[in-house]
Amino acid sequence: MRKWWVGLTLLLLITGMIPIRAKAQQTLIVFAASSLTDAFEEIASAFETEYPEVVVLFSFAGSSDLAAQLLEGAPADVFASANNIQMERVREGGRIGSVPYTFAKNRLVLIVPSDNPARLTSLKDLSRRGVKLILAGPNVPARTYTNTMLERLAADPAYGESYRLAVLANIVSEEQNVRQVAAKIALGEGDAGIVYVSDVTPDIRDKVLIIPIPDAVNTIASYPIAVTHDSAHPQTAQAFVNFVLSDAGQDILAHWNFTSVRHPQRPHQEMSPVSRRVLDAHHP
Repeated sequence: MRKWWVGLTLLLLITGMIPIRAKAQQTLIVFAASSLTDAFEEIASAFETEYPEVVVLFSFAGSSDLAAQLLEGAPADVFASANNIQMERVREGGRIGSVPYTFAKNRLVLIVPSDNPARLTSLKDLSRRGVKLILAGPNVPARTYTNTMLERLAADPAYGESYRLAVLANIVSEEQNVRQVAAKIALGEGDAGIVYVSDVTPDIRDKVLIIPIPDAVNTIASYPIAVTHDSAHPQTAQAFVNFVLSDAGQDILAHWNFTSVRHPQRPHQEMSPVSRRVLDAHHP
């Protein structure tokens, strides 16, 4: 009887009448700067199409908050920061075991509500008494870049240190991440905010006006990404990093107004037909 059952089982397996268990699903946890929200959600969609056994879960927040969580032991497989300072902080704390890759760049812009109640037209106007300025909090990368910009302006005789101090005196709110700055300006809760150009997303584009920041004083933001030292799925995590660096990932980042970076040290990975179809479907 036992031989008969074993033989029947083998026959059914061979003929495909008993399904072979599907590959176990993996959950990949990605900690990413809030400014990456839209781009990374689209990248994850394309990645999951190419790797159907993987589900990508995100934690989006200010890079400084994410770094603090990682240093406290929060589980994560990948960290994507909006500056190198927070990445190095996590790396020195032992949570990053590989060399981070720069995968995108960004730049600052000044935004005002679409009706521009304070009648602002340039950076110079930010020092006017009574202007309600909203910025990211002190340790958020966008604020670090903004402080660098203000220091450059302070060194210019046309502005001076008094300009920098007057601008800082106009701050009425400091947000936990740069997306919150953009949201508050879109709602008219402040006269002006400094965000990344990528933060002017379709859902707020008709609610704000952009005032460009001159290249001479603007700060170019660099975004590093790395696999955590204790990732539960290091190979899958590296595959996600490679995908971000791939042509498919870089095209998605460029669509969301990041400056694409074709990293010379990244593993060569051409855009697959699947990724190209997903990208075309999102951006006909």
